[in-house]
Amino acid sequence: MKTQETLNYNRIAEAITYIKQNFKSQPALEEVAERINISPFHFQRLFTEWAGVSPKKFLQYISIEHAKSILKVKQTTLVEAAEETGLSGTGRLHDLFINIEGMTPGEYKNGGENLSINYSFAESPFGNVLVASTAKGICYMAFADEEKESFAALLSTFPNARYKQVVDLIQQNALYIFTHNWKKPGLIKLHLKGTDFQLKVWEALLKIPMGQLSTYGTIAEQIKNSNASRAVGTAIGTNPVAFLIPCHRVIQSTGSIGGYMWGSTRKTAIIGWEAARTNA
Repeated sequence: MKTQETLNYNRIAEAITYIKQNFKSQPALEEVAERINISPFHFQRLFTEWAGVSPKKFLQYISIEHAKSILKVKQTTLVEAAEETGLSGTGRLHDLFINIEGMTPGEYKNGGENLSINYSFAESPFGNVLVASTAKGICYMAFADEEKESFAALLSTFPNARYKQVVDLIQQNALYIFTHNWKKPGLIKLHLKGTDFQLKVWEALLKIPMGQLSTYGTIAEQIKNSNASRAVGTAIGTNPVAFLIPCHRVIQSTGSIGGYMWGSTRKTAIIGWEAARTNA
């Protein structure tokens, strides 16, 4: 049974899809509200509660021109990027510092035979998520529109692991990333199954500040393999940890939003949601 938060996100997602398809004509509030069959007043209130900004302002954040403009923002140094991932004046968390620990070759090859994995379902602003953890850190996180299908995907990732449906502290710390009013950054550890190349790409994604975007070519340059844009795209597409590793912050060099494992509408929603909070 879907929660009210999930139902609200589904409504917002439908509105975002309509805005994406018609952003060139800058659709009015009344037009979008009619599209999702609620009153303009209710739509304005619901959208503002969800995104933190009005539908009109959000439309600006997710337009192609906005995507292009924030790609052209100053070329930050690593020091500047670190500063930008700290706290804003209002105490909101811009980003988390996340450590990656790759699984051993044995763990990688045997499908997690010696791993004990805790998992649980939780709510997020973008629908339900499935989050799973080992004793070392988060090993999997995915948007879970259908719980059975989502758990089956987790099982296919670690077919030989032992599973227990329970919420642990590691999962709770990870889910705090969706909270807007943290007073200080937390520390999240990831325990991931991936090749050396994939781990390098995922580490590069963690350096993209919240509210900023990058491109596949830029990530390739950052890992010192400028000719590997296609391979970078493949590695990004296999990211096993939704949102924590921000693959949603990578778009095409043209400014187009591009694809996303959990749907381009959700990717657009996340980009706009982050931009709204960064620019609040």
